Amino acid sequence: MSLHVKRYEYAGTGGSGAPLLLIHGWGMHGGMWDGVAEQLAQNFNVYAVDLPGHGYSRGQRADVGWVERSDTHHVPNVEGDGYRCAQPILRDIVDALSVQFDEPLTVCGWSMGGQIALHWAMREPEKIKRLVLVTSTPCFAERDDWQFGMPQHTLLQFAADLEKNHAATLRRFLGLQVRGSEGERELLATLCESLFSHGEPDLGALRGGLDILRDCDLRSALPDIKQPVLVVAGEKDMITPPQASQYLAGRLPDARLVTIRGAAHVPFLSHTEEFTEHVKNFFNE
Repeated sequence: MSLHVKRYEYAGTGGSGAPLLLIHGWGMHGGMWDGVAEQLAQNFNVYAVDLPGHGYSRGQRADVGWVERSDTHHVPNVEGDGYRCAQPILRDIVDALSVQFDEPLTVCGWSMGGQIALHWAMREPEKIKRLVLVTSTPCFAERDDWQFGMPQHTLLQFAADLEKNHAATLRRFLGLQVRGSEGERELLATLCESLFSHGEPDLGALRGGLDILRDCDLRSALPDIKQPVLVVAGEKDMITPPQASQYLAGRLPDARLVTIRGAAHVPFLSHTEEFTEHVKNFFNE
């Protein structure tokens, strides 16, 4: 299965250094990374993917028509019916990503992309050397024993609104992502301008992404993630609050946390230079 993957070049010479794959969040596309990817390409061999059903990978849907790949990789047992519901979608996305890359790489996942990156690291630990988790969380939805998630009724409302007007729903989600951030108005304008620059996502892929956000709970799997991890939090994030990032960093065996002051859910756009420096420092540790 072919996904759209962009390789970033610096000064026309092509990327060099360690391979770094950037994975976007729900309803978005790989072009969201353009600004920071061009900076990172000075030091790394940088790629950004459009996930199945998103952007230029539209038509490669995560919810139907995928052939399960037989493998013998050990996946830690993660308890909870919600995870079992979301796992087939995550599995199909990871399968599609895995065939695109032959060599071990670092994966940087933003928001929902962070959960995809975590699942990939569990499924194919030999292929993932490092992880960068950007304003992500092991569990997006609030639960009785998890107070750092989005209220269930909010996710249900997103699902209902999606069926009525998916474009308006995505724009509303963008507003939540930037709320409280430094340069909020300009940042929202930038996001809205690029939202459909790779084309509109498939409705089926959007539904599948919401299933991941609603059902996936990776908390019990975190101790099994052995790769070095950089966890990046936004001080003002209203979607994945800093407490979720603190939890991630505390439960992962080899992780460190950085919090970008004045940033909300998209610190790689609002504070590009600071974010880039954190990623470069992480590789140099």
